[in-house]
Amino acid sequence: MADQTNTSAQTAEADKGYWQANVRIILVSLVIWAVVSFGFGILLRPLLSGISVGGTDLGFWFAQQGSILVFLGLIFFYAIRMNKLDREYGVEE
Repeated sequence: MADQTNTSAQTAEADKGYWQANVRIILVSLVIWAVVSFGFGILLRPLLSGISVGGTDLGFWFAQQGSILVFLGLIFFYAIRMNKLDREYGVEE
């Protein structure tokens, strides 16, 4: 009976660690998303207007194209990091 209780406690601790790591990855992704979309594309656009990228100012570029590229990067980052996390905790597909 003690072995079963110990195993259950270890499983619960592993589940808790997995979800903490999962939430941490999501929060990092959301912070990057917010900084890029709202920060660079909207709030900091006037400050970035003096920097030229591709024939236009950097603020406009982030609002139109840069944020999309960052979002695509975030998708790949999330998929790769979650696959690694799944392997670490033995819950891969």
